[in-house]
Amino acid sequence: MDLGLKNKVAAVAASSRGLGYAVARELSAEGARVGICSRSEENVRLAAERISGETGGEVFPFVADVSKRGDAIRFVEAVAGKLGRVDILVTNAGGSPPGGFDDVDLDEVDHAFHLTLESAVAMMKTAIPPMRERRWGRVVNMLSFTVKQPELNLLMSNTMRTGLMGFSKSVAREVAADNVLINCVAPGYTRTERLEELAQDMARRENEGAGDVYHDWEKRIPMRRLGEPEEIAKVVTFLCSEATSYVMGVTIQVDGGLVCGLL
Repeated sequence: MDLGLKNKVAAVAASSRGLGYAVARELSAEGARVGICSRSEENVRLAAERISGETGGEVFPFVADVSKRGDAIRFVEAVAGKLGRVDILVTNAGGSPPGGFDDVDLDEVDHAFHLTLESAVAMMKTAIPPMRERRWGRVVNMLSFTVKQPELNLLMSNTMRTGLMGFSKSVAREVAADNVLINCVAPGYTRTERLEELAQDMARRENEGAGDVYHDWEKRIPMRRLGEPEEIAKVVTFLCSEATSYVMGVTIQVDGGLVCGLL
C-alpha cells in the first residue's frame, strides 16, 4: 500500500531512542523528510545519522528539551524553517518518574504537567494553524495504555496522558473540517529503555528481580510477549498517512490485548 508519505515533512519529538526513534525511522522509510529532537546534541546527531544511513532519507536533528515550553515551540518552528513546513506532528516525551499518591509531591506534579501535557499542547498550537491553512495535516500523540486502564505507581502518567487524550479529542473535532486529523496511540508494555526503568523500580518495590517483573507483565498480555518499538511505529505511521483520511479523534491501543475494557 502506498501511504502517500513521500516528501511529507514530519516532526517527531523525543526521538533519539525508544518509541520516538522507531517512529522517525519508519516515517523516513516511507519517504517522509523527518525532523527529530533530543536534549542531547550527541544523541540526536547519532540518531539522525543512523536513520538517514538506513533509509536514505533526509533527517534534521535539533536539540530541544520539550518539557520546556519554549523548546517545544522552537522544535516545530525549526523543522518548518529547515524542511519548509510541518505536515505531520508526532508528540512524544519521556515518562514521568513512577510513584503513587504518597510518593508524588507538588513539584513532581508540576514537572509532569510540563513534560507530558504542556509539551504536546505547545507543539500542537505551533504546528496546527499552518496545517489548517494548507488544509492537510496529521497529528499523532503518543500516550500509554494507562489512559484506558490506569496502573498502580504510575500516577502522573495516568493523569497527564489522560488529560492529553481529552485535549486531543476536543481539538480533533475543531480542526477536522480543514483536513487536519488528530489521533492518539496508546502502547502497551513495549521493549524500550523506559520499560527497563519501570521494571527496575517495580522490582525494588516488590523485592524481586527485574526478570520476574517482565514475566509477570507477559503473563498479563494475551499475546504472552512484550511489544517491539517497530510494531508501535507502524501503527503511528499508518495514522500519519493518506490511508487514514477518515479517521480522527481516536485512541488506538497497541498492547497485545492488555487492556480489558470494551471502550
